[in-house]
Amino acid sequence: MDTRERLIESTRELLWERGYVGTSPKAIQQRSGAGQGSMYHHFDGKPALALAAIGRSAGALKAAAEVEFARPGTVVERVTGYLRRERDAVKGCPVGRLTQDPDVMADPRLRRPVQDVFAWLTDRLAGLLAEGRANGELDIGLDPAATAAALVAVVQGGYVLARSAGSPGIYAQAIDGALGLLAGHVRYPPHPDPGAQHPDDPHQ
Repeated sequence: MDTRERLIESTRELLWERGYVGTSPKAIQQRSGAGQGSMYHHFDGKPALALAAIGRSAGALKAAAEVEFARPGTVVERVTGYLRRERDAVKGCPVGRLTQDPDVMADPRLRRPVQDVFAWLTDRLAGLLAEGRANGELDIGLDPAATAAALVAVVQGGYVLARSAGSPGIYAQAIDGALGLLAGHVRYPPHPDPGAQHPDDPHQ
């Protein structure tokens, strides 16, 4: 890993652990093994380095979610895969924790990648849920946008509960609860033709 990458990765870790104020240039240099000259050769200062690190964290969140969303299977199976994928629930979400950092939220440039990735995640989930509703897997009464926002909130709130309890069990419990609510909207396995009748479909 070259010096620039070490600086970005070290800043990502420190932001996750300590927040913006606690991520000093000296701490970044110590964590990355880069000297002051190398740091300022690659970045104008701490804000520019923090922006690169936050963008990297947001990109990693998006990539990990898309792996699950793009898998074969029903909509509910793919959403379940995303919600139950392996996470360090007690450590928290590296992007979600930034929303609690007043210095990050007060800076429009630092806030933007956080805002954008959560907007993408909510929209992506809403699209999947709309797909499930269109193909008959989910009932017509499900609101894709509202349900997607609720699922994102459960994940982020689950991190908060797990951190407060010092245990990942409560995160898993929150996810189980969300999936239980989603299961109430499942009609039957999707069929390829949304217009085709299903013998057990009361709406046909």
